Amino acid sequence: FNGVGNRTPLFIRFSTVAGESGSADTLRDPRGFSVKFYTEEGNYDIVGNNTPIFFIRDAIKFPDFIHTQKRHPQTHLKNPTAVWDFWAHSPESLHQVTWLMGDRGIPATWRHMHGYGSHTFKWTNTDGEGVWIKYHFRTEQGVKCLTNEVATKLAGENPDYHTEDLFNAIEKGDFPEWKLYVQIMPLEDANTYRFDPFDVTKVWSQKDYPLIEVGRMVLNRNPENYFAEVEQATFSPGTLVPGVDVSPDKMLQGRLFAYHDAHRYRVGANHQSLPINRARVDVNNYQRDGQMRFDGNGGSSVYYEPNSFSGPKEVAEAKQHAFPVEGIADSVAYDQDDHYTQAGDLYRLMSEEERTRLVETIVASMKPVELEEIKLRQIS
Repeated sequence: FNGVGNRTPLFIRFSTVAGESGSADTLRDPRGFSVKFYTEEGNYDIVGNNTPIFFIRDAIKFPDFIHTQKRHPQTHLKNPTAVWDFWAHSPESLHQVTWLMGDRGIPATWRHMHGYGSHTFKWTNTDGEGVWIKYHFRTEQGVKCLTNEVATKLAGENPDYHTEDLFNAIEKGDFPEWKLYVQIMPLEDANTYRFDPFDVTKVWSQKDYPLIEVGRMVLNRNPENYFAEVEQATFSPGTLVPGVDVSPDKMLQGRLFAYHDAHRYRVGANHQSLPINRARVDVNNYQRDGQMRFDGNGGSSVYYEPNSFSGPKEVAEAKQHAFPVEGIADSVAYDQDDHYTQAGDLYRLMSEEERTRLVETIVASMKPVELEEIKLRQIS
C-alpha cells in the first residue's frame, strides 16, 4: 500500500446476508463487500458491507441475529416475526434498520453502491505512531438504487440480475471503479469523542474526520471458475498485514475468531492453501497436516520453531503501536446507549419522498409479524 502508483492485485466478493445461494439478487438485504489484497507481505482482508454500520455491536448477539435472517425450522419460510422481534429487542439496530429500509436498501447493481470496512481499525506507521481509521470505498459509477416495485419485478424476471450485470460490465471492458478513502482519528480522540468510535452501530462525522483519498480499486477481470474462486474464497477480518491492527470494537473482536472457524467448517482446514486464498508471496510457517492437504505438506523440512536447522524464524518486524490497558476482565456493556441520534440524523437527511418510501417499506415488512406487541415495541 505504500507509494504512489503501487498496484496491488485483489479479489472481491459481493454477497447477500439473508439470501442463500440462488435467491433473488434484488431482495432488500445488506450486501457483503469483502476485499482480499494480495500484498507484498501476505494477504490482507477487509470484510465489509455496503453500509457503514451494522445491526448489533456485541458479538454475543451475532449468531442469534444470523438465525433470525434464516428460514423457520418448521415451515422453511422466511420469518418476519423473528426478524422484527430481534430488532425490537435490540434498539441499537435502529440506525442500520433505517438505512436498510430506506432507498439504499436495494442497490441498483453491485457497481452502483459504496463499500465500507464498517469497523474501526488501527494503522501504525514506520515510526511506531498509531491512528484509528475507517475505510470507505466510494463508487465511481454513482449510487443508484431500485424501488420496491422494480426490485420485485426483476426478482421474477431475472433473479440473477446483479450477478449478470457485474459479469457483463467487466467482460465488455466497462470496468467498475471505486475510490478508497479513509477517515483518520488520533488515538487520544477516542477518549473524548461524542460517540464511542468503536461502536459499529455508529459513524464518525465526516465534518469531524474528513475523507482522505488513499487509492483506487478497479475490477478488470472475471473469475474463470465460479466455484473454485468465488465459492471457495475465504475472508476474515483477522487476516492482517504488518501496520494494520484491530480496535477494541466488541463486534470486531468476536469476528476475529468466528470467520476462521467458519472457513474450517465450510471449506476445510487448509483453505488458505487454495489458489484463490493463497498469498502471492512465500509464506513461511510450521503448519502441517490436516484434511485435504494437497501440496507437499512441508516435505521433510523442520516443523517447529525455534530450531537448529536454519528454519524460518518468527520475528515481529513491524511492531504495532502499544496502548495501556487497565481494569477488570468482565463481560461489560458499552458505556453509551444513545441509539436514536444518528438514526434520527439519517432520517432528517432524507427528502419527504424518501421518508414516505421508508415508512411504506417498514409497514409492508412488519405486516406479517404475528405478535402485536412486537410491532408496538418496534414502533416505540
